[in-house]
Formats: sequence, C-alpha cells, structure tokens
Amino acid sequence: MGQPCMLVRVAAILLVTRETVALSDIFEEGKSDKEILDNLLKATRYDKRLLPPVRDSLLVNVSVLLLSLASPDESSLKYEVEFLLQQQWYDPRLQYSNQSQYNYLNAIHHHNNIWIPDTYFIMHGDFKDPIIPMHFSLRIYRNGSVNYLMRRHLILSCQGSLNIFPFDDPTCTFSMESISYEMTSMRYVWKNDEDVLRKSPSLMTLNAYLINNSTLICPIKSSWRGNYSCLMVELIFTRDRAFYFTTVFIPGIILVTSSFITFWLEWNAVPARVMIGVTTMLNFFTTSNGFRSTLPVVSNLTAMNVWDGVCMCFIYASLLEFVCVNYVGRKRPLHNVVYRPGENPVTQGDKKRDSAVPNEIVTCTNCGPNPCTHAANNGCAEVNKPSFMACVLQVRKKEPPHPIRVAKTIDVIARITFPTAYAVFLVFFFYHYKSFTNVSHDE
Repeated sequence: MGQPCMLVRVAAILLVTRETVALSDIFEEGKSDKEILDNLLKATRYDKRLLPPVRDSLLVNVSVLLLSLASPDESSLKYEVEFLLQQQWYDPRLQYSNQSQYNYLNAIHHHNNIWIPDTYFIMHGDFKDPIIPMHFSLRIYRNGSVNYLMRRHLILSCQGSLNIFPFDDPTCTFSMESISYEMTSMRYVWKNDEDVLRKSPSLMTLNAYLINNSTLICPIKSSWRGNYSCLMVELIFTRDRAFYFTTVFIPGIILVTSSFITFWLEWNAVPARVMIGVTTMLNFFTTSNGFRSTLPVVSNLTAMNVWDGVCMCFIYASLLEFVCVNYVGRKRPLHNVVYRPGENPVTQGDKKRDSAVPNEIVTCTNCGPNPCTHAANNGCAEVNKPSFMACVLQVRKKEPPHPIRVAKTIDVIARITFPTAYAVFLVFFFYHYKSFTNVSHDE
C-alpha cells in the first residue's frame, strides 16, 4: 500500500515540476507579452466566464476622468459628456513570474479572452456613436492586478427646472452598475474614496458650464433591481446668463423703454407716435418668437412667458395710451372753453385766473338783480372791478377742462407711471427668479 502511494506522490511532484519549468520557459527573457498571455489564457487553466477567485466579494476600483462637455442646445436639458472610465481589480489567475522583463502585460488585443466586469450605465439617456466603447488600455501586472481603461461618450438627459429657465441649474446624473453580479459577489468602490471627478486639463466646455460635480454611491431608494453594487456621478451645470441678458433681456428692456418715448411727443404727433408704437411691438414679437422657437414645450408658466407677456403688455399699453390721448384731444370742448397754449397742462387751472379770456361766454350773477349771459370782456360794469373779478373766478371754477389740457395731462402722468411700474417689475422679476436659483443651490 505504501509503495503505490509513494509512486502517485512522485508523479504529482514531477507534474508540478514540469509545469513550473514550462512556465519558467514562458516568462524567461526574449518572450513577448503575447506569448506570455497566450499561455496564461489557455482554456485548460483560465476560464473568462468565471469570477476571479477571491476570498470575499471582488472589489472593482472605479475612477472617471472628464474629457469634454457640450450642450447641443442651450435651451435643452441634454448634455454630451465624454470621459475615461478606469476600472481596477485583482485576478490571481493572471499572476506571472518575476523572470519576465515586463512590469505589466499589454492585453488590449486579448480583451475578448479576459474576464472583465459587466459594467453598464443607467439613468443617462443614450450613447453617442460609436456605441461600442473605445478600449484604450488593458494591463495585467505581476501580482495579478488588472487595469482597464475605456472611453465612453454619453448624451445625458438632465433634470432641470424649465419653469425658471434660464435661471435654472440642470443636474445630470449617470450610474454604473453590474448587470449580473450581486453585491455579495462584486462591489464597485470609488478609487481612493474620491468625492469629485478628475477633469482633463484640456476640458472643452463649449456651451456647458460645469459648476459642481460629485461621486456618490447610489441611494438605496433609487435602486430598482435590489442588492447590486452601484456608483453614481452627479454633474451640476449652469447656464451662461450673460448670453441671455445680451440677447433677450437687454434688447427687451430697450424696446419697452423706447415705446415710452411717445409720452414726450406732442399729443397730435400721430405719424411719429404710431411709428414708434407699432415698430417696437413688431420688433419685440420678432425677437421673442425667434428665441421661444428653441425652447422645449412645457405646460406650466415659465419665466420667459412672464417676461414676454409683461413686456408686451407695457408696449401695447403705451400704444393704447396714445390712442386715448389722441381721442381725448380731438373731442369738442364743452361750453366753448378756449385752450390757452403755452401753459402747463397740470397747473393751467391754478394760474392766471385773474384774466378773462376774450370772447369766452360766461354766466355772471353780479351784473344786476337778474343773471345774464355775455362775453367775459364786456357786459359787466368795468367800474365795479372787484365784482367783475368775483364773477370771473366763480365762473371759471365751474367750467370743465379743455380736452387738449386733459390729453396733455394724461401724457404727463404716463411719463411717471409707466417707467416706474416697469422698473418695479424688473426688480421683482430678477429678484424673484434669482431667489429660486439660490434655493436650488442650497438643496
């Protein structure tokens, strides 16, 4: 019994020795990394379908390097993100001898023969062509550590607040999760516990403005498949508000205030006032419609709707004010009241009440025992000057204002109320939506 057992043991030793010699021949100098990998990945000793044999769950260290950011449309909630995804794990089956001259083996051409984490992306949007990832490097080190680097290009569907556009800060997220291995078998962790992403020095922002980024572990409430390891990247963008001020808000302010110029023109300057009112209205319609055509359609009230609506109301109200002034100024005066040009329309009734208007028909009660009707410059006794003045003062207090005086008074009031009301709206509008932005940042 002892002799057969001894023979079996000797045979096993010889087999191990033979494999060791064979491996030493593989790793000796002069052998290429391809030859080494061809022997390491033989089907008799390596099966890419099996998870690397580790004691606990396999740890996959993940890091992301941002390469470029772009927004295909300023008004959209889609951003294009290009990045390098680096994954590192340990596979003891890929250890090789120190006899080799290589510090690591370049296994990029053996990509289809090596076990690689089945990482897939969720909550992103879509892949940009080419859909197949670009493999940049796959390195195997002496101790069995594997470093895999690939390039991905995602089109992220972000979460923003279009009701406060363009004062919103869209938040874009995408997550990485294993498609087949639960957390007990494999776990993703951020390399070196990085809490922010690394960015390439040549990062091109284009129309996207990244103000904050973070690397997180997917919250449990967002997991839809159960006990699977998941990592999440959060990107917070802001919009170029200087662009919207120069192309939307400042031109709108100029057009609205230009419509107020008509209040300083004469009430009967019909061609000038009509041209200014209609031109500003058409220009505002053209600029606002051209900009709104690029905005996504939403069912609720947005900041741009408020801006367009209020500005349009001010321009239209200034046009209606001209119509009202022109209509009032052309009305026939009552009781043959004569308009005296050159007097201030507001203070006209308070000045020069001691002078009678020639040919103005008045009713006088101090001319005798019975009231009489006559012209203001005759009929009353000149010798009784105080009585005549009392007659004129009493009558002028009761006479209605001249229509032209009323029209000019409306213009004077509009010069104050319209700019003041519009200034109040501007302060409220920008302060209100700026506060929305601050609240979103705090959250």
